[in-house]
Amino acid sequence: MKCNKIGIINVRKEKGYTSHDVVAIIRKIFRDRVGHTGTLDPNATGVLPICIGRATKLADYFAAQDKAYTAEIIFGLRTDTLDIAGKVQDLEGAVPAPPQGSEALLIPKLREIVAVAEGFKGEILQVPPMYSAVKVGGKKLYELARKGQVIERKPRRVVIHDLRVRREGEKFFLDVNCSKGTYIRSLCADIGESLGCGAVMGDLVRTQSGKFFLRDAVTIDEIKAAAEKNETDELIIPPDKLLHYPAAFVREEGLSMARNGNPLPVELVREEPSPSLAPFREGEKFWLYASDADGGLIGLFRAESGVFRAEVML
Repeated sequence: MKCNKIGIINVRKEKGYTSHDVVAIIRKIFRDRVGHTGTLDPNATGVLPICIGRATKLADYFAAQDKAYTAEIIFGLRTDTLDIAGKVQDLEGAVPAPPQGSEALLIPKLREIVAVAEGFKGEILQVPPMYSAVKVGGKKLYELARKGQVIERKPRRVVIHDLRVRREGEKFFLDVNCSKGTYIRSLCADIGESLGCGAVMGDLVRTQSGKFFLRDAVTIDEIKAAAEKNETDELIIPPDKLLHYPAAFVREEGLSMARNGNPLPVELVREEPSPSLAPFREGEKFWLYASDADGGLIGLFRAESGVFRAEVML
């Protein structure tokens, strides 16, 4: 039986699962439409928001939000996949760990890495890696790559909002805050090329996706346990709590039109608690609620040419 729930679960993906694996598991639990908001590689872990029920209509809204990652960057190595799991193409002069008691010897190298990484902040162009789900001519790049084919890819504009380099023992890490569509593997490789020694990505953790944070994420086992106890409600976050659009309320005489997704005249929409018309600007989006006793969320609407039109019906 379908759960008829609408919302998003902040899943903590574990290593070894593909994003589609997680979707299939959650779909089996809730027996409803399920969709993710941006893939994570099988070897990556961390935040993977999953939309439940009619909230899947909003997947693109959540996918468009900024992301944050922590990635291990391994210098002196090049692979065909740009990460540590790929086939080694080149191995040379990895960044050396200092002899014991000689911490100061590493500081110039660390400073060099930091200086190079600073140059990748802001809007940059990235070429999608061959081992990615980007489609060219109807074919996914990784499908071509597995056949040994390498084709030309157009660079894409992404934004690196913040990028910090840190060292833990003999390992280096990047903490990245970026726009959607950013390939952290490509970022690691590009930094390595700028340093002249090459680099690949090691472990990757997505620590944030929009309003979802790793500290609040729940594992698949925790979701299964909650489902067995019929306690999944507290895991499902309503979409209007995550996408911050203003609220408006449809008058009772306009409820049938609204629930059927028909355009609404301005006189049928009001703000609460004032009975005045909603002063929305042209093109502005807002959550529309029923004004009756139900008071439920109807969907996401937008102001357009003197009426309010449905953007996403829930």
